[in-house]
Amino acid sequence: MTTYLDHAATTPMTPAAREAMVEQLAITGNASSLHGPGRDARRVVEESRERIAAALGARPSEIVFTSGGTESDNLAITGSLRAARTADPRRSRVVVSGVEHHAVLDVVDHAVEHEGAQATFVPPGECGTVHPDAVRTAIEEDASTVGLVSVMWANNEVGTVQDVASMAQIAHEHGLAFHTDAVQAAGHLPVDFAASGVDLMSVSAHKLGGPIGIGALVAKRDARLVALSHGGGQERGIRSGTLDTPAIRAFAVALTEAVEHREAEAARLGALRDRFLAGTQALDLGIRVTGCWEAGDITTRLPGNAHITIPGCEGDSMLYLLDAADVAVSTGSACQAGIPQPSHVVLAMGRSEEEARGSLRVSFGWTSTQDDVDAVLAALPEAVTRARRASGAA
Repeated sequence: MTTYLDHAATTPMTPAAREAMVEQLAITGNASSLHGPGRDARRVVEESRERIAAALGARPSEIVFTSGGTESDNLAITGSLRAARTADPRRSRVVVSGVEHHAVLDVVDHAVEHEGAQATFVPPGECGTVHPDAVRTAIEEDASTVGLVSVMWANNEVGTVQDVASMAQIAHEHGLAFHTDAVQAAGHLPVDFAASGVDLMSVSAHKLGGPIGIGALVAKRDARLVALSHGGGQERGIRSGTLDTPAIRAFAVALTEAVEHREAEAARLGALRDRFLAGTQALDLGIRVTGCWEAGDITTRLPGNAHITIPGCEGDSMLYLLDAADVAVSTGSACQAGIPQPSHVVLAMGRSEEEARGSLRVSFGWTSTQDDVDAVLAALPEAVTRARRASGAA
């Protein structure tokens, strides 16, 4: 049986969410229809919207359903930039951190290449922390040209949690909208949309025990967005398309459950993470923890995130060797045109390309146990030895 330790990529649906989705799949009804079955579906959607809003500290009217985090990021960034430039053609610049998920970075790159936008990337410190003062400096290069500021709530690779509330406040001091990708944070950290002050927030169900293919952009009612899809005018006219009632219901169940048990689960996952990271140091293999790590810290680093670099090893080799040992983890690199690329996050944190290529992310979730930690620690020594031999480092 595979030891699954890639929950940051996707985590299994919880039994409650799965049961809710299966039950709803057996019921016919388009939430935009006016007949009885349609009204029944609409009731499920709106009740789910209320539950999701309550769990995220938002108003129901601020929840815009999407297909997930990537679409939410696209809508937030492209939609905001187009709206800003329509109001003032000078506002073509986006201020964004250098450690964003590619769902943000690639959207920004597209806007630069195809829509005449400009991008200012804010580098992180060695822990992966984006400092609010650095965001202020980037904005004040010329605040009159900025259309949007975007910094993620928690990093998907190294787990660093950002002070988005302070950054949102700085953006607002200059009359600017602030977006945060909270895909890794929702359900795992105390996420409160209203209290944070952000204007736009992306979330995704499959990172917290819900189904793949459903998420939301949480958008203030006065957020200026140009729609990217057109049709039936659903979701405030921002995101047209027939609503996926079964997935929305399962999303609400999973998020509500995650928030209800968040504190206890964060402590449990943090203990598993700490046991794993301490175990890697005891192996005496030269393994280095990426980012800042202090045992028991579940506020500045995601509770379930462990990221390591292994000298003399290619991350891809380690991934396949561990997979052969029935341990599923993730590499910190991306693959473009079949060629492994070093992690842009690790590079931005000041690590060498060799270290970035030798990165592994081990992420824990609701199914994880101490036996899983023991399994990956037991498999690491042989995998490291073989990977180093293959790379000529041993």
